[in-house]
Amino acid sequence: MNIENYIESKYRELISYEAINAEFADLYLGIDHARLREILTALHHNFISLFKLMNERLPTNDYGNHFLANPSRDLIKTIEITLELYNALKSSEYAFQLDDYYAGIIYTCREFLNSSGGSPIPANMAKIELYYTIPIFIPSNIAVITNPQNNISATLKLIGGGSYANVFKYKDTFYNKYFVLKRAKKELSPKEIERFKREFKEMQEFFSPYILEVYCYNEEKNEYIMEYMDYTLNSYIEKYNSSLSTMQRRNIVLQILRAFEYIHSKERLHRDISPKNILIKKYEDTLVVKIADFGLVKIPDSALTTVNTEFKGYFNDPSLIVDGFNTYGILHEIFALTRVVYYVMTGKTNVDSISEHNMRAFVQKGLNVDKSKRFKSISEMTHAFKSVE
Repeated sequence: MNIENYIESKYRELISYEAINAEFADLYLGIDHARLREILTALHHNFISLFKLMNERLPTNDYGNHFLANPSRDLIKTIEITLELYNALKSSEYAFQLDDYYAGIIYTCREFLNSSGGSPIPANMAKIELYYTIPIFIPSNIAVITNPQNNISATLKLIGGGSYANVFKYKDTFYNKYFVLKRAKKELSPKEIERFKREFKEMQEFFSPYILEVYCYNEEKNEYIMEYMDYTLNSYIEKYNSSLSTMQRRNIVLQILRAFEYIHSKERLHRDISPKNILIKKYEDTLVVKIADFGLVKIPDSALTTVNTEFKGYFNDPSLIVDGFNTYGILHEIFALTRVVYYVMTGKTNVDSISEHNMRAFVQKGLNVDKSKRFKSISEMTHAFKSVE
């Protein structure tokens, strides 16, 4: 069975019953699949609406009560779609569990619901608790963690920003650690908001220690949370340039190259490579490099990939001024990374006079005006770098 097609068919089935409602969408923001998220949101709404009607007949006495015909049929259909979806997805990446309490209510209702003439509610049935702030459907790959500080107020400190968003630092008092909040600017167009959301989704789909982690997206405020890093590559080099050993510099470079080899393996191009978008976490015993800011990421066949982005930044290939940013490819990425490597190894950006022979050969190849003579891949670039003393 094709899972994607099955989910779409269930979505259309709900539409045919005019049963799509987004009232409880906030409870299912963690569902990565957009259609499935809408389905579970709609099913949640249906259960609450129908159980609210049933509660008007509850609690029942020793003789039971009667549930009307139309809501009986609607509840039967809602339960059918829920259980069919549960069984179809249980071995897939989209598997979910039913809340234990609601699972019990659903199976109880199946015993007495009739598709015609209404349904006899059994005797001594208690009122049903309506879940307004609790999800009924729980993704199997997500642990539900209760935070004793459900509403945490934190002071945001602006630490950066750009054309699309502002970036703030704050301290989470429950975890006793810093996080970063990236918030889209209010004046963005709908397409720009979609691009901002896409950046989050792209970063969320990466699974590498060299990509900055993102945690959750707030649809209402168009903002998301990221892990906090101690430095940009630029601020780190500026602070420690005089004390960094060659071995430490090489370690940073190799992590950067591994990061971009991973990004390219996913058929993505970053397109905004510079020391401000490469971040560093400083531990007692090591440094960890992570790549951030995927707002200009180039995705194959994406309608949102910007082709008329303004050329800017010292680290970009100047040939883009003539060729146009829509021509951006891996050889332009190689150019920018070559400049970054030289910057890490020397603390300098000026590549006009390089005394060390191997480094000069490496830089000349990576920045060659004739693109056909540049490194063709990150692995080739890495191999060449390892020979630089």
